[in-house]
Amino acid sequence: MLIKRFTKPNFAEDENVFWVTMTDLLLGLAIIFMTLFVLAMTGFTQSKLQQQATQSQMAQELAKNMQKQNINVQIDKVTGQVKISDLELFDLNSYTLSEKGKRYLDKFIPIYVNTIFSNPKLYNKITNVVIQGHTDSQTYSGITSKEGQFTKNMDLSLKRANAVAEYIFKTGYDKKYTDKLTKTVVVEGKSFIDPILVNGKEDYAKSRRVELKLIVKDTNLQDLLKK
Repeated sequence: MLIKRFTKPNFAEDENVFWVTMTDLLLGLAIIFMTLFVLAMTGFTQSKLQQQATQSQMAQELAKNMQKQNINVQIDKVTGQVKISDLELFDLNSYTLSEKGKRYLDKFIPIYVNTIFSNPKLYNKITNVVIQGHTDSQTYSGITSKEGQFTKNMDLSLKRANAVAEYIFKTGYDKKYTDKLTKTVVVEGKSFIDPILVNGKEDYAKSRRVELKLIVKDTNLQDLLKK
């Protein structure tokens, strides 16, 4: 008589094979993820350096052209950020450009606009020219709440920035750049949230200002992964 012998399936061995396979899979996914992460971070670093290089080049050109025309303006030579004191543009607590302010913008704006838009290699990398209004943190009489002070200053800062933006189109810049201006100019009001500090204390005169900032294109993650 033949006796059939039944052997117990070796489930442990099968499970070991399964888990080794899963481990290899997870390890592979981890390596892929880390590779993509490194590539993305490297790309973002390069993109940031390109942004800074564009801003720096623009800043140097602006500073050189302003100096040629003897225009007194504060330009950050790294970012191209321009700061104009409200003393040059407005009377105290006013958002109407003074005659002095108009004369200043008549000299400043044409050089600023023509410098930015005359170089296609630089202009094509710019997404926005942001005009920001800023106030100091001194309180208005009759307004007791912090929220009320903030919104009152927000209103003033926004109206001042808008007054500068409106007057830009009245100055003698090269009018062939008008379409580019209308597509890039953005107006912001910052109230008193970004004061200028000197020796740890707010300098009220310097805090009251209008700034012009260049926003440069950034490379997003999808673009990096397509490369």
